[in-house]
Amino acid sequence: MKLLSDILYKVSLEEVIGSTHTAISSVTFDSRNVKKDTLFIAINGTTVNGHQFIEKAISLGAVTIVCEVLPVQLNENITYIKVKDTSYALGVIACNYFDNPSEKIKLVGVTGTNGKTTTVTLLFNLFKSLGYSVGLLSTVQNKINNTVIQSTHTTPDALSLNELLNEMVKQGCEYAFMEVSSHAVAQNRIAGINFTGAVFTNITHDHLDYH
Repeated sequence: MKLLSDILYKVSLEEVIGSTHTAISSVTFDSRNVKKDTLFIAINGTTVNGHQFIEKAISLGAVTIVCEVLPVQLNENITYIKVKDTSYALGVIACNYFDNPSEKIKLVGVTGTNGKTTTVTLLFNLFKSLGYSVGLLSTVQNKINNTVIQSTHTTPDALSLNELLNEMVKQGCEYAFMEVSSHAVAQNRIAGINFTGAVFTNITHDHLDYH
């Protein structure tokens, strides 16, 4: 359990309705994952607007709602946090919830159109061969030393990312090498993350329709 006021550290708040001295058991932006004492973040995504699921989240046990637009009818038992950009707030909240793991590990991000996977894999293998305890986050797989963790995105969402980094810290990793897609940067998936170093491989016409 985390105290809401601690989870909101460094989040740019526009309005707070209700108490921030609330115990939070979990954080999610997917209403299907809401349980008792959850903080639900309503993300206005490309296909789905999470604000449509605020009432559902409350019915499932959410006690705090982070949103860009406050509901017309407010529940007096719920704390509402209004922010300008919920996707950015999600990143900062995720960092706080998992005790800011990127500040406890030397994290190197690799971005560019091509070569990200190759670069992080080479760096991971190099530092591992030098005797360091190392983490890897890539399109192909995520690894904590010799343990392989399934990868679903080039760059995980902010919650998954901080959970992985936190596990790396717990297992004694000194370094972590991470692919950072341009989409992840644009979508605030690395908001709040502290990078020790960065590598830029190249840029081509790919994704210029998106950016």
